[in-house]
Amino acid sequence: MAIKPGDMAKMIDHTLLKTTATVEDIKRLCEEAKEYEFASVCINPIFVPMAAKLLSNTSVKVATVIGFPLGANTSETKAFETRNAIKNGAQEIDMVINMGAFKSNAFDLVKADIKAVVDATKTAGVTSDIIVKVIIETCYLTQEEIVTTCNIAKNAGADFVKTSTGYGIDGAKIEDVSLMRKTVGREIGVKASGGIRDYRQALAMLDAGANRIGTSSGVVIITGKGLAEEY
Repeated sequence: MAIKPGDMAKMIDHTLLKTTATVEDIKRLCEEAKEYEFASVCINPIFVPMAAKLLSNTSVKVATVIGFPLGANTSETKAFETRNAIKNGAQEIDMVINMGAFKSNAFDLVKADIKAVVDATKTAGVTSDIIVKVIIETCYLTQEEIVTTCNIAKNAGADFVKTSTGYGIDGAKIEDVSLMRKTVGREIGVKASGGIRDYRQALAMLDAGANRIGTSSGVVIITGKGLAEEY
């Protein structure tokens, strides 16, 4: 894929999900997102109202996380989190699957959990479409399980499948992104996240089939300036 670093900005979710993130950190994140015109900022729900205000009248979306980082909340809680986040200004929702249910082969429960979030976006009282990304946490899955989770998410109405929370034992891998894209086809998106810290890594993920990158190193990726960080 012939894509220059600067052209990659529209594919990046500029991310800050650290436990210790401060108000000033989020303000800086939003300013960077506006300056470089990233696709979105991805932040914890508590910061959504502030980010929505800071990014109003810009092309940058506000994304937040639901059931993060373990995915072990009840479906009812995730649905409430989703409606609350949208009410506060979120336009994209990155939810974590119920990994315990998946590993217990309770696939109907996993699908219902995702669908609860998808349905919540449609009853949140907004007219614009809300994007739902499903974090499948590939580091805990076999290749066969990745295929199964991707199909469940797609059938539940998700708009994206996403590799990682950034809090698992590993992040995005090229072979996993490629398999995810092969599984879902071109009907929904694939977001690679976790451990992507430079242009070379980001380009490899796009070449493998991702069409969105989640990273706390967006500025580094598109400018080469500064130090990359993990999240």
